[in-house]
Amino acid sequence: MSWARRMLGLERKSAPRPGAWAGLAQAATERPRGYEAQVRAAFANAVALRAIRLVSEGLSSVRLVAGGEDHPALGLIAPGLMEAVSTHLLLHGNAYIDTALDHRGLPAALWVLRPERMRLETDANGWPREWVYRVGSRVERYPAEGDAATPALLHLKAMNPLDDHLGMGVLEAASEPVAMLQAAGRWNRALLANAARPSGALVLDSEEGPLSAEQHARLLEEIEAGFQGAANAGRPMLLEGGLRWQPLAMTPAEMDFQKARESAAREVALAFGVPPMLLGLPGDSTHANYAEANVALWRLTILPLLARILDGLSVHLGTWWPELRLEPDLDMVPALWGDRERLWRHVGSAAFLSDDEKREMLGWARRADG
Repeated sequence: MSWARRMLGLERKSAPRPGAWAGLAQAATERPRGYEAQVRAAFANAVALRAIRLVSEGLSSVRLVAGGEDHPALGLIAPGLMEAVSTHLLLHGNAYIDTALDHRGLPAALWVLRPERMRLETDANGWPREWVYRVGSRVERYPAEGDAATPALLHLKAMNPLDDHLGMGVLEAASEPVAMLQAAGRWNRALLANAARPSGALVLDSEEGPLSAEQHARLLEEIEAGFQGAANAGRPMLLEGGLRWQPLAMTPAEMDFQKARESAAREVALAFGVPPMLLGLPGDSTHANYAEANVALWRLTILPLLARILDGLSVHLGTWWPELRLEPDLDMVPALWGDRERLWRHVGSAAFLSDDEKREMLGWARRADG
């Protein structure tokens, strides 16, 4: 429907729609309930999706060390596994890893299970008894405690002050601003689908009464032929018969509507621990530059999450390799090269330390004799 026909009253008028704030207020009632619905909403939102991938893909790119370059445990931990585990732990607050053994009784593969399919059964005293994993009609049971012959599930969890056994992810806190962003996107899309609003209106100041049908038709033809479309943008309009042009501007409430969208996007970034500058959100001045924000992402979000995962894997795989200790190779993380350079410079200038002591402080092994 052309804006000229709507403005001149020649088309049927639709029922009035609620204002921008009324449409945005409906986001609370449209907030997705349940983990699966919240995941779908988060992955359908550009801000939340980018924040999740910044954390999970950055974490999975870290090179791991385990005392030696050829330790068999390193072959089990692929980047895809680390990305899946970090995503589940970030969103759900729980991550589960199943261990498959080979003919020698050693781990041959690690499988990541979906946390929303897992249920914990406890005994009469509330202690864990077994894990129940359900996929459709198929049910798999895992013991809560195991040994080298019958390994238990590796359960990684984030802190949950309201549950003794299960963790809490960030998706619950992020679902409200994500729902607000989705509602704002639907509102803007509906405005575009209905031709939004005209840039102005023709106001009749004549005392002779409303325009006749012939005047309506002639004015409509002139507007559609000479002033609509990109080719006629900026063309001056000659008005007569008491008509004048009244430009329309955004109201303060509509300008606050845009600020509300930006505030919701910042809340999403805050929930996932990603500096807003890395997501391209305007108006953020917390960090001096992009490099500083990237270092904050690694120091405050990625490395703590990585340490939690590696600690759990080290303890779990330590059932078969007691001396195993998985650690990240921070020298291979580009975002931390500035910090590592300053550390090397300070350690290297310490004349009271031997070469072996300096190497040990930097996380390297001592030199062999001779």
